[in-house]
Amino acid sequence: MQERNLGALRVSAIGLGCMSMSQGYGEADRDESTRALHKALDCGYTFLDTASVYGSGHNESLIGETLGARRDEFILASKCGVVNRDGFRGVDCTPDNVKRTLDESLVRLNTEVIDLYYLHRRDFNVPIEDSVGALADCVQAGKIRYIGLSECSSATIRRAHAEHPICAVQSEYSLWTRNPEYKVLACCKELGIGFVPFSPLGRAFLAGTVRDMSLLEAGDMRLAMPRFNGDNFSHNLGLVDALAEIANDNSCTPAQLALAWVLAQDPDFVPIPGTKHVKYVEENAMADDLQISAADLQQAGELFADDAVLGNRYAPSQAISLDPDP
Repeated sequence: MQERNLGALRVSAIGLGCMSMSQGYGEADRDESTRALHKALDCGYTFLDTASVYGSGHNESLIGETLGARRDEFILASKCGVVNRDGFRGVDCTPDNVKRTLDESLVRLNTEVIDLYYLHRRDFNVPIEDSVGALADCVQAGKIRYIGLSECSSATIRRAHAEHPICAVQSEYSLWTRNPEYKVLACCKELGIGFVPFSPLGRAFLAGTVRDMSLLEAGDMRLAMPRFNGDNFSHNLGLVDALAEIANDNSCTPAQLALAWVLAQDPDFVPIPGTKHVKYVEENAMADDLQISAADLQQAGELFADDAVLGNRYAPSQAISLDPDP
């Protein structure tokens, strides 16, 4: 796979989001996840993304136990700040929690250093300078190499970057989620910060594989998401069908076309499609080699532009500590 610059890091053009191996989209499958992780490295992925909260530590442990002997083959990213306490999810980016979570993550990940460590969400009860300052202490201690932010506004990014250089910002970005285009992308470009689009396949919707919500397992997070329900779902499915026609004309899958579109938006974007299946690890990796005309990519983008997509990306119960630009 080709490589791209992600701030000060050099990583594969497409990374692997690992969350679904532990939570969010049905039951975990340890054997398949193990195969998928090894296949990712064999296919040329050198950028793996996890978080302390995924599966309440399960995801980090899975990576540490599965790939401990191959640690020198990939750039490792994890996150802190989102917490599960007493059955409720919240955000705690106090310096003490940031440092404690990092130490726990290092043990689970079976590593002495994490290459890129993000604040998973903004904690509005803690000045961003205090949270980033705690991470800066961890850089000084040699426990992490670079600092990142996730789902933060351009104003927060600027304040954080003034406290300590930010290597990368992670936000949801895809054909059907364009929020970062408002201010975040320009801010990252100005400051020399890398950008990591998560959910670049719209939680598999853009892949065309989610066509009947009744087939999803109980507990699947998409069951509560407005875009996946009622008339919104039916309308949005029509957009995906149109995307599939463009993909068919290019002899690729809708997922590969959706990834190719993200890759084409900026030579330094590094999308991290998530999967727990070997076949999708392989399919997504091939998007890096597609030769799709600018006209077809533009057509794909226009399908989902402006107000074409119906429904919010999160239900109120899922919108934890979002930090949108005004």
